[in-house]
Amino acid sequence: METVLVHRADEAETETRLSGGNRRRWLALIVLCLGSLMIVLDSTIVNVALPSIRQDLGFSQTTLAWVVNAYLLTFGGFLLLGGRLGDLFGHRRLFLAGIALFSAASLICGLSESQPLLVGARAVQGLGGAVVSAVSLSLIMNLFTEPADRAKAMGVFGFVAAGGGSIGVLLGGVLTSALNWHWVFLVNIPIGAAVCVFSLLLLPASRGAASNNQHLDIAGAITVTAALILAVYAIVNGNVAGWLSAQTLGLLAAAAALLVIFLRIESRVPSPLIPLALFRLRNLATANVIGVLWTAAMFAWFFLAALYLQLVLGYHPLQVGLAFLPANLIMAVFSLGFSARLVMRFGVKRTLVAGLGLAAIGLLLFVRAPLGGNFLLDVLPNMILLGLGAGIAFNPVLLAAMNDVEPSESGLASGVFNTSFMMGGALGLAILASLAASRTSGLLAGGAAPLAALNGGYHAAFFAGALFAATASALGALFLRMNAAGSAESAPDDVESPEPVTSEQSLEVAGCR
Repeated sequence: METVLVHRADEAETETRLSGGNRRRWLALIVLCLGSLMIVLDSTIVNVALPSIRQDLGFSQTTLAWVVNAYLLTFGGFLLLGGRLGDLFGHRRLFLAGIALFSAASLICGLSESQPLLVGARAVQGLGGAVVSAVSLSLIMNLFTEPADRAKAMGVFGFVAAGGGSIGVLLGGVLTSALNWHWVFLVNIPIGAAVCVFSLLLLPASRGAASNNQHLDIAGAITVTAALILAVYAIVNGNVAGWLSAQTLGLLAAAAALLVIFLRIESRVPSPLIPLALFRLRNLATANVIGVLWTAAMFAWFFLAALYLQLVLGYHPLQVGLAFLPANLIMAVFSLGFSARLVMRFGVKRTLVAGLGLAAIGLLLFVRAPLGGNFLLDVLPNMILLGLGAGIAFNPVLLAAMNDVEPSESGLASGVFNTSFMMGGALGLAILASLAASRTSGLLAGGAAPLAALNGGYHAAFFAGALFAATASALGALFLRMNAAGSAESAPDDVESPEPVTSEQSLEVAGCR
C-alpha cells in the first residue's frame, strides 16, 4: 500500500512539473509574440506618421523616403547574419540584444529633432528588428516540438503577424492625432522593457554553437550583408532612378558579384555562415521560393488595392482602412486557430496549397474591378478570399520552412526565410508598380481616358500578382514533402531529417529541467 501511494505521489509530482513546464512554454510564446508585434507594428505605424514627420522636420518628398528606406536597408541586410549569430551565441541572448537595440533606437527616434538623427536611428531600428525577426521562429520551434503544439504556436505567431499591421494603422492614426508623431516611436519603450524582463524569466537559455568552437565566418558575413544591402537599395529606388539606369543596373550587378564571392567563400571555409547543404533541404528551399512569390502577391494586394480604392473609387483614407478591415480580421482569426486545425487534419502541404489558391482567386477577381465599382459586389468578395487565403497559408508556410531543420541551424533557416519574405515583398512591389505604370502609359498613348488608363494599369498588376500566388500554390503541390502531422516526409532526394526529440529533451528545451 505504501509503495502504491509513493508511486502515485511521484506520478502527481511529474504531472505537476509537466503542467508547469507546458504553461511556461505558452507564456514564453506570448513574450516572443510581443517582441514580434513591436517589429510588425513599426512597418505600418510609421507610415501613418510620415506626413507629420515631413512637416515637422522639413523633409522633402525625396528625402522623406529615407525614413522608411533606412530601416529597410538594415532590416533586409542583417536578417541572415542575425539568424546565424543566434545559432552561434544563443537564441535568447540575441533576442534580448535585438529587443534592447530596437527599443533604444526607438527612444532616439522619438526624441529626434533633426533629419540625420531620425534616419540614423531608423537604420539602427532595422538592425534590431532583423535580429528579433531572425531568432523568434527558432525559439518557437525549439520550445514546441510536438506537431499539434507547434501548429498552434505558429498559428498564434501568424495571428500577431497578420493582425499587427492593422493595429499599427489604427494606433498610428490615434497617436499622431491625439499626441504627435514622436509617440509612434516612444510607444515601443514600455513594450520593449516588458519583453526584456519576461524574456529573462521565461525563455530558455542556450549556449549556442560558439561554445563548441564554431566561429563566425567574418568574410561570408561581410559579403552577404553587403550584397543584400545593395540589392535592397537598388530595388527600393528602382522606380525613382529607373530600372535600366546605370545606378540600378550597377548596384544589382555589384550585389550579384558579391553573392558569387560569398558562395565561393562558403564552399571553402570550415565553419561557413550558411552551410550550402542547407539549401538541399527540399522543404526549406521550396518554402523560400513560395515565400518570395507569395509576399510579392500580397504586396500587390495591399498597395494596389489601396490605390484603386482611393484613386479610382474616390475613397477617403479612413474608408480605405475600413475596407481592409474585414480581410484583416478574417486573416487574423484564421491564423490564430482554424489554420492549425486544418494543418493537423489535412497536413501542411494541402493546407498551404489551398490557402495560396484562394489568395490567387481573390487577386484574379480584382482584375475585373470596374471604374464605378460597388464595395459589396466588386471589393468585399475579393477581400474575403484574400483574407481567407492569407490566414490559412501563413501557418503552414512557416512550418514547411522550419520543420526539417536541425536545431543548431534553426536561427539561420529563420533568417533565410525572413530574407526571402522581405526581398520578395520589396521586389514584387517594385515590379508590379512598374508594370501598372507601364500599362497605364500604354493605354494613355492609345487614347484611353486617364482614369480608365489608371485602372487598366492596376488590372495588369493584379493579374501578375494572381500569377505569383498561383505559381506559389503549384510549387507547394509539386515539391513539398510533408505528412499529415506536419512533419517532413522521407524522400530519396531529401537530406535526412533531424532525429526526433525525446520527451526528456523536450522538457530541457522548455526549461523544465
